[in-house]
Amino acid sequence: MRGRHADAYSMYKRGTRDYINAYDKEQVRSLNGVSKEIGNPSWKRSFLYILVASLASFLYGYHLGVINETLESISNDLHFNGNTMAEGLVVSICLGGGFLGSTFSGLIVDRVGFRRAFQLCALPMIIGSSMSATAKNLSGMLLGRLFVGTGMGLGPTLATLYVTEVSPAYVRGTYGSFTQIATSLGLMSSLLIGFPAKETEGWWRICFWVSAVPAALLALFMEFSPESPHWLFKEGRAADAEAAFEKLLGGPYVKGAMAELSKSERGGEAETVKLSELLFGHHRKVVFIGSTLFALQQLSGINSVFFFSSTVFKSAGVSSQSANISVGIANFLGSFAALLLMDKLGRKVLLIGSFSGMVVAMGLQAASASSLVSSSNEVYLSVGGMLLFVLAFSVGAGPVPSLLLSEMFPGRIRAKAMSVCLASHWVVNFFVGLLFLRLLEQIGPLVLNTIFATFCLVAVIFVKRNVLETKGKSLQEIEIALLPPE
Repeated sequence: MRGRHADAYSMYKRGTRDYINAYDKEQVRSLNGVSKEIGNPSWKRSFLYILVASLASFLYGYHLGVINETLESISNDLHFNGNTMAEGLVVSICLGGGFLGSTFSGLIVDRVGFRRAFQLCALPMIIGSSMSATAKNLSGMLLGRLFVGTGMGLGPTLATLYVTEVSPAYVRGTYGSFTQIATSLGLMSSLLIGFPAKETEGWWRICFWVSAVPAALLALFMEFSPESPHWLFKEGRAADAEAAFEKLLGGPYVKGAMAELSKSERGGEAETVKLSELLFGHHRKVVFIGSTLFALQQLSGINSVFFFSSTVFKSAGVSSQSANISVGIANFLGSFAALLLMDKLGRKVLLIGSFSGMVVAMGLQAASASSLVSSSNEVYLSVGGMLLFVLAFSVGAGPVPSLLLSEMFPGRIRAKAMSVCLASHWVVNFFVGLLFLRLLEQIGPLVLNTIFATFCLVAVIFVKRNVLETKGKSLQEIEIALLPPE
């Protein structure tokens, strides 16, 4: 086995031209690796594996929302009720763990591959959920949330990269939307399961125990899923990459996919990528675009909605249960719309439309807090603005950045560059979760929502000026367009 891999790796290192000559060139007639005679590969072959990977996004959404309905009960049982900083810390410590997981996600993927990385992602979620469910004090809860956060940091990165690398080009945008749908389903599930928390003593512990089930399923099903052929090929395991392509695309497409892969991949270089190269080297502009896009995504204020919607609706005199159901439905409908539109309208159009809608929605929420609006209309503007905000976010600003950047980064740096960009996501997310309630108390909803709306407007301008369209292009076409050989 070792000899076979060494032979494959040796052939791979001889260069693109020699490697392509090993294949039948008659079957390699287009850059997307599919011959004109046989059309596109069946989407059904990779569909189940996309669903398995989306369990990581489901868990991310679940743990984002699980604290929403249960925070009041947790603070009462663990004796920190009324301490807004402690409540914010229960939310934000998870995001701090997410930063750690995200930071090391690229290194982990490059070392052990996607299948083992997904299983490593599930492990801290199982351990952390168990620790939170059995917590006796604030410290125990914080430690459990920190463990869960490390898994949350790994999950979105892994899911996005895996979906990007195993999906046929013509449905990659659609499959990429599955991660956002899974996130919204996880969020809705946590809200629905959390409803009895305020009436049933200790129910919040059940909410944490439940999350261990999908984490265990993720670890189990990944054992039967194919490894990314891109990662295998990059490791010099060409024969295994062929087997993975056959499982994902079908036999007739293997030669074309392998030849296409050889056009851009560079064997043995992935592990030599340094942070300085990403920040100051040839790829610095794309890394800057990615980091800024993720930061603006969180500075829009979206996770303040997911974390604290119950608190906000309660202050507006609206039932938290009905309000949270509405938030979950809006998030799911927007995610489903993104699935339908991603490969039709394109990534850039969805981003611009999404952030523009968020400007309007956050403007409505700011207006509801002004003295110009009567108390009878305040509730409608506040609740309506929040639901419109979630809907607009889930159509574009939610699912697009991760997919777009995983497409734009060359395979050699994809995992590590994504981990760097997502670090900005987790840092901003941490401070939004930590400071939102305190800022809401000190500067009020009018000023706070105006600040969020301003960031959304900045995002619209930034996307127009910096983001390139990747719809319908193979990963190799995108790489050649953005980073031509020197």
